[in-house]
Amino acid sequence: MNEVLRFSECDQQALTGLIAALGMVVKIVGPDEKIPGSFWGDEEAGLIGSNLYIRTDTPVHSALHEACHFACMDDDRRETLHTNAGGNADEENAVCYLEILLADALPDMGRERIFKDMDAWGYSFRLGSAQAWFENDADDARHWLQHKGLLAIAEQLTHSHRVTSL
Repeated sequence: MNEVLRFSECDQQALTGLIAALGMVVKIVGPDEKIPGSFWGDEEAGLIGSNLYIRTDTPVHSALHEACHFACMDDDRRETLHTNAGGNADEENAVCYLEILLADALPDMGRERIFKDMDAWGYSFRLGSAQAWFENDADDARHWLQHKGLLAIAEQLTHSHRVTSL
């Protein structure tokens, strides 16, 4: 895998603050410990209830992605959340879209970097890249987030209103 931005390399306070604004608590595990609640294993972030588990080698995009799953799911799923966020394809697209929006709130990440990191990790989109999907094929994800009220939350967290003019 190409190099992606890791928790140890980012503004950790900005990331944990952003995740806290989504209603989660970041739990950092030791460098040699297995990450609890990690669906993908290895260094990927884990979900258990409102806790997001990461290590210093966890990719920032992974932490954002799992936190966005938490933000997008309903209360019933949150109550039993352990490892597998579940959801359908529409929700997964919304999660990816929200992840990209929230990257703008992180000084070390931003949109351009998260596009590259998502592509390096292996996210697959019909148009071949995260950026092409976001800019040309993500209307359904944006509408899903609008319908759930999450686009307004993203604007508040990123202090930006430009996302509604896409």
